[in-house]
Amino acid sequence: MVGPKYHPYHIVTNSPWPLMASMAVLIVTIGAAMYMHAFMHGGFLLFVGILHLIGVAAFWWRDVIREATFEGKHTLKVQRSLRIGFILFIVSEIMFFFGFFWAFFHSALAPSIAIGCRWPPMGIDPFNPYGIPLVNTVFPLMSGATITYTHSFLVKGNWEITFIGFCETLMYAVAFTIMQCDEYLTATFAISDGIYGSVFYMITGLHGAHVIIGTLFIVVCFVRFYKCHFTRTHHLGFEFSTWYWHFVDGVWLIVYITLYWWSFR
Repeated sequence: MVGPKYHPYHIVTNSPWPLMASMAVLIVTIGAAMYMHAFMHGGFLLFVGILHLIGVAAFWWRDVIREATFEGKHTLKVQRSLRIGFILFIVSEIMFFFGFFWAFFHSALAPSIAIGCRWPPMGIDPFNPYGIPLVNTVFPLMSGATITYTHSFLVKGNWEITFIGFCETLMYAVAFTIMQCDEYLTATFAISDGIYGSVFYMITGLHGAHVIIGTLFIVVCFVRFYKCHFTRTHHLGFEFSTWYWHFVDGVWLIVYITLYWWSFR
């Protein structure tokens, strides 16, 4: 028997999703390792793990949405805790990218004799920063502006402009991903072409993955907005997607300046 609640905190009920998410991540890791080393059925195992992970995430977030939107579990105290948690998550993401940029500058600022004491190394034809990369820099800047005014008009209660803002933001996000894929298809070097290729594709690919995740994040928020889950004062999910998107935009500016413009000089 559950007694009355005399505190503002959310005591989470027993859930199978953390354990199942851990299992899914383990399957993805094993499948990815097998696939990259050309083991039999490695690709299939990776595919199954990704499907498992997507399914667990969908059901887990469904429960969170139900608790926040329909059960009123996310009190002001809980919302404050969630904001702090998401800020710490973004800080961890910044540290994640910091490690790869460290690898870049370690090789770029003092090129070793193994790569000819020059950066980019001999034989590498870097991208012209004033072509596709420059266009792809416009898209994050525009999407950052559109998602900001989308959030602003949501707070003001202007649902029509908010709807338009969602559509514009998603349009820029998808355009960025398409242009990134086109850039990869026209590249003259691969990830196996020494330290430059490894660092370039690791950073840009990792950023591209974050763009895709951020786009899906905004899509989910768009669907929730359409279903009237958000109010002027309670829309944590969209607020977090805005923070995440600005983080992705900021990382791209650093990527453009270092990997494209500075390396091309």
